Amino acid sequence: MAKELFHTHRALIGFDEHGIPTVIAPAHNHKTDGDGRPAPTEAEFTSDYRQAVAAYRKTFPSRQEVQEKTPDPAVRDLLSYAGEKGIETPFDRFDLQKPHCTFGLAGTCCKVCNMGPCRITEKSPRGVCGADADLIVARNLLRSAAAGVAQHGIHAREVILSLKWAAQGKLDFPLIGKQKIRDTAAAFGIKTYRRPTRKIAEDLADILLQDLSRTEPEAYQTISACAPPERQRIWKGLDILPVSAYHEIAEAYHRTGCGVDGDWRNVMQQFLRCGLAFTFSTVLASGIATDCLFGVGDRVTSMTNVGALKEGFVNIAVHGHLPTLVSAIVAAGQSEEYQAKAREAGARGIRFYGICCSGLAAMYRYGGVIPLSNAVTAELVLATGALDLWVADVQDVFPAIMDVADCFRTRVVTTSDSARLPGAEHIAYDHHHSNIGETEAIAGEIVDRAIESFRNRKNVPRHIPEQEIEAEVGFSVEYIHRRFGSMRPLAQALKDGRILGIVNMVGCSNTKVPYERDIVEVAETLLKHNVLILTNGCASYPLMKLGYCRKDARKLAGSTLSEFLKPDLPPVWHVGECIDNARSSGIFAGIAGELETPLRDLPFAFSSPEWGNEKGIDAALGFRLMGISSYHCVEAQIHGSANVIHFLKEETKTTLGSSMIVNVDPAALGEQIVSDMLEKRKLLGWSTPETLE
Repeated sequence: MAKELFHTHRALIGFDEHGIPTVIAPAHNHKTDGDGRPAPTEAEFTSDYRQAVAAYRKTFPSRQEVQEKTPDPAVRDLLSYAGEKGIETPFDRFDLQKPHCTFGLAGTCCKVCNMGPCRITEKSPRGVCGADADLIVARNLLRSAAAGVAQHGIHAREVILSLKWAAQGKLDFPLIGKQKIRDTAAAFGIKTYRRPTRKIAEDLADILLQDLSRTEPEAYQTISACAPPERQRIWKGLDILPVSAYHEIAEAYHRTGCGVDGDWRNVMQQFLRCGLAFTFSTVLASGIATDCLFGVGDRVTSMTNVGALKEGFVNIAVHGHLPTLVSAIVAAGQSEEYQAKAREAGARGIRFYGICCSGLAAMYRYGGVIPLSNAVTAELVLATGALDLWVADVQDVFPAIMDVADCFRTRVVTTSDSARLPGAEHIAYDHHHSNIGETEAIAGEIVDRAIESFRNRKNVPRHIPEQEIEAEVGFSVEYIHRRFGSMRPLAQALKDGRILGIVNMVGCSNTKVPYERDIVEVAETLLKHNVLILTNGCASYPLMKLGYCRKDARKLAGSTLSEFLKPDLPPVWHVGECIDNARSSGIFAGIAGELETPLRDLPFAFSSPEWGNEKGIDAALGFRLMGISSYHCVEAQIHGSANVIHFLKEETKTTLGSSMIVNVDPAALGEQIVSDMLEKRKLLGWSTPETLE
């Protein structure tokens, strides 16, 4: 039997002029919408969301619009150059995908079983098995979230195993983060007194691996040790504490299978569990292991953008997320032995460049690794013709890079069994990491390939835009403590209004918006309102490239924030790679501890304006689980389910103290963040711009 009214007992869901789902009337037992009209039936809502998707599609830019509106002149230059040379880019391929599938954008296409695919329309409101729009949208969202947990989970596994094997001597790496090992072990209740650091590190790695992979339910020690008690009580009350990351991935795919879980709300509960597993076992655990093995690093000044590419050197790009082999490759390439080999080949030396997070993790630890680009414009970086070797491991490595690499005879080497590229040479750890003890030799072989490629590419044309700029990077919790003595000065500046609020701005870039524009416009709006920005991962690239991470960028901030930043702090603090969301969380938690105030009540926000992959779903969810709302310029694939929309945008305000906010206008999104921060300040009784003298 069809439902009489689709919106009874909860808020009415509608769509704004750009087709973005929004709450248009508060929850109550209503038979009408907010204007007194009868609430739409299920069929009417289905028609509405399809019209909304059509409106949303109209906001997607063309390649030409990207070239006109992207804020980085180097990107505009390379897009023009690529067009002249007939080089296809993600923006060209995005245009060729238009018009994008209505059912895919709405999340209402189900291809779980071979009786489908099924899609939800006015004519067919149920799939073959009887799954409705709510269940199909929830299933698809959960599967994407589980994929995000898997992706960062593989990252976590490799770096935690590297920590363990280094502690055992199987991997010939020093444990650089000795103090981090001892401090973290103490938080986990691991005995440290009169014990060798290696033994402590091994015990810590074992706990992180248990939380990542256990099957038998036990206490989730990373959550117990690191999460605020107030949050742990909420999660326990909601029954969303995970068993382990691996288990929750398996459970997600199990319950979304054909004929398993038919309750959309139960599916969304598993969505929340995946968010916790992602946050604590794949992000936080990765960050802990990386800092313990490779050191926390320090604030440094780095050059950035493609103008930093220099001719005459053996130029090596590292692309991906796994730090173990990258660290060995950089060490080999920077050694005098390999610098001499490069000079013998006619080069001036060897230089390293970073694409995505491999470069961000390396730049403030080793020095001389120059960040150039996130994944979406990796092909444009290759089109400069300046790279001799491209080293790719996992995640955010588009297969199309091979086409451009072939054009410019850039050698590509893949280094993970998880991710191969047709036509690339594979020099890697095997599936079982049985050759982990050969890391130094593998790294040396890869650098040799770069020198060989340099010899063979001397006549390849180069096109290197001139833009390069300095950026301050490496703002960790430890750096803040060294700089200020504790978190107290930062907390006090927040409380007294010199800092209006703090935003963690992260995420990928997305071809659904003009490349990097939305990140920049949100940032500019926040800064003028005295909002301090933390950044990491792919979203940090435009903020670095366009000068927001420079010391003199404080002139872009409002007067009180600018004064606080004197004499040498930028208004955007670069904390690292994408797993360094854990560092931003640590900064938030440190401030909350100083103020003795729950995270949910403080003027904090998470923003991923242009997020584009599965990990982005989990990253935003992780902060919402902490009580910090997330703000975006692109919508998730949820248009087709009023219940899922309500769950994400209204219901979690009560259960978690946070919600998901989407606005395709980046300046308006920034203003919304500021407005919400002002409201939180008022509730705390803190000063606002109107009350500051």
